[in-house]
Amino acid sequence: MFGDGELLRHAADAAGGLAVNLALAGLTLAGTVWAANWLSRLTARAIARAHRRGPVDTTLQTFLSSLVRYLVITVGLIAVLTQLGVKMTSMIAVLGAASLAIGLALQGALAIVAAGVMLLILRPYRVGDAVEIHGKSGSVKGLDLFSTRLSSGDNLNVFVPNAKAFGEIIVNYSSPVARRTQLDFIIDYEDDVDRALQLMLTCAAAEPRAAPKPAPWAKMTAMGDRGVTVSLRAWFAPGDFEDAGYDLMKAVKDRLDAEGFSFPYPQQVAVEARKFEPPRSRRRSAKAPAKRSGPGSTSPRPSRAGASKGR
Repeated sequence: MFGDGELLRHAADAAGGLAVNLALAGLTLAGTVWAANWLSRLTARAIARAHRRGPVDTTLQTFLSSLVRYLVITVGLIAVLTQLGVKMTSMIAVLGAASLAIGLALQGALAIVAAGVMLLILRPYRVGDAVEIHGKSGSVKGLDLFSTRLSSGDNLNVFVPNAKAFGEIIVNYSSPVARRTQLDFIIDYEDDVDRALQLMLTCAAAEPRAAPKPAPWAKMTAMGDRGVTVSLRAWFAPGDFEDAGYDLMKAVKDRLDAEGFSFPYPQQVAVEARKFEPPRSRRRSAKAPAKRSGPGSTSPRPSRAGASKGR
C-alpha cells in the first residue's frame, strides 16, 4: 500500500507539473501570437509615418512587417518548447545541421533571396520608377524576394532575378529631381553664332516645362568640317524629360529656320573610277645612235648606187 501511495503521489505531482507547463506554454504561445501581430502593425505604421511626405512603399512595408512577425513567432516557439522541457541544445544542433544541408542544396535560391532582402532594405528603386537593370529598361511593376518585374516601353513584362539586379549597375531615371537634356545644332560658318545662341535661350525660356534653376545654358561647343556646333542645355522633371526635350528641339529648329540660319549637311561627290595603268617604260631604240662627226671620226662611204644618183 505504501508503494502504491508513493507512486500515485509522484504521478499526481508529474501531472500537476505537466498541466502547469502546458498552461504556461499555452499562455506563452498566445502572448507570442498577440505580440507578433501587434509588432507587425506597429512596424507598418512606422514605415507609413516615415513616408509621410511621399507615397507609402507598400513592398517594403509588407516585407518588414512580415519579417517582424516571423521573428517574434520563432522566438515564442523556442520559449514554448523550452517550457515543455524540450532540450534546445540538441534541437539547435539538429536544426543547424539541417540548415547547412538545405543551404548547400539551395545555394542559388538563397543567393536570390538574400539579394531580394538587400534590395528591399537599400531601396535603389521602387515600384513605379523608370530604371535600367542588367541592360533592360522599363518601369518597375513589382518587387519581391525572388525577382523584379519590369514593364518595357513596348509593354512587355521583363522579369529580372534579384541576384542579377543586385550584382549589376542600376540606373534609376526617376530618382533625381530634374534631368538635363542637351540639344546640338550645326550651323554654317557664315551665320551669326551669338544670334543663334540668343534664339536658343529664348526658346528654352518659352518652354513652360523647363526648370528655371539651373538656368538654360547655350554655348558654341565645336567647330567641324560641316560648320559650327551650338549646344543648348535645359533641365526638366523626370516625367517631362522626353516629351519636353523633343518639343524644345523642334521649337529651336523652327526658330532658326525662320531667322534664316542654314543647317549644312554632308554632301557626296561622285568621281568616275578609271582603270589604273602603270607608266610605260621607255623602250630603247633598236637602232644604234648616230655618231658625231669629228676629226677622228670616220663616216660611212656612200654606196655606188647613191653615188651614181648624185652624179
